[in-house]
Amino acid sequence: MKLPIIKHLTEFIEQNDQDYVLEAIETLESLTEVPSLKDEELDVIGELISNMYGAIEVDKLVKGGMERKEALNTFMKRVLGSIDKG
Repeated sequence: MKLPIIKHLTEFIEQNDQDYVLEAIETLESLTEVPSLKDEELDVIGELISNMYGAIEVDKLVKGGMERKEALNTFMKRVLGSIDKG
């Protein structure tokens, strides 16, 4: 996950609507079923999907009353914590 991408997507959600990101996720998930995709291509699609889900989670924290910067930091700490436990 890349914090600058999640931050940008969070701003996009604030300016537009979360539905755009959810529909993009659905489209990317559908693309993963193409049998001719290479592993590297699947990795890129997976990274995009995870960043989009991350932005949705940050948006939920912001809508719950948290400052955007704090929400981004909280989310990334949670991600890093789950990686350390993995």
